[in-house]
Amino acid sequence: MKARRIDGLDPDEALADNAERIVLVRLDELCGFMPQAADPEEWVALHDMRIAAKRLRYVLEITGHVFGPYAGTATKHVKELQDVLGEIHDCDVQIPATAASGERLLEADAGALVELAGDAEDLDPRLLEQAPHLRDHTGVAALEAYLRARRRVLFARFLEQWAVLERKGFRARLEYAVSERTA
Repeated sequence: MKARRIDGLDPDEALADNAERIVLVRLDELCGFMPQAADPEEWVALHDMRIAAKRLRYVLEITGHVFGPYAGTATKHVKELQDVLGEIHDCDVQIPATAASGERLLEADAGALVELAGDAEDLDPRLLEQAPHLRDHTGVAALEAYLRARRRVLFARFLEQWAVLERKGFRARLEYAVSERTA
């Protein structure tokens, strides 16, 4: 995801003035992914939201001291959001990789069973016991089930975290903190 352009930055202005512009754009960028990211199938939006959270977090870590105490609280909230979105992304990467591993095992076993059958006109189901990856299938399937369950749990956690941020007025409070800076 390409970061939004930040207009009006001036190296001759105070840090707080430039940081305010950056934080407001990064905050808008982060919040702009909702409600699309609330759909568990929108894995691209979730990943892009994680990147947006990272950008906001890093600018707050560097410049938050000029915005008063709420900037520290906001940094903590954004870090927690970034962490859960990162764990969801890990599942989104691992699930297809695990499924692909399972598919490779199935194809290898199918090929091995054909070879074991030789010239037989029909494949004897008893040959299944000789499939080279018979036990591996269970492990790969169990891992994929675990990753899918973990993603669901993490996604529910993400939705709850976002709901809490909205209830606490995260966006409005950070916008206010940035506009009423201490330096």
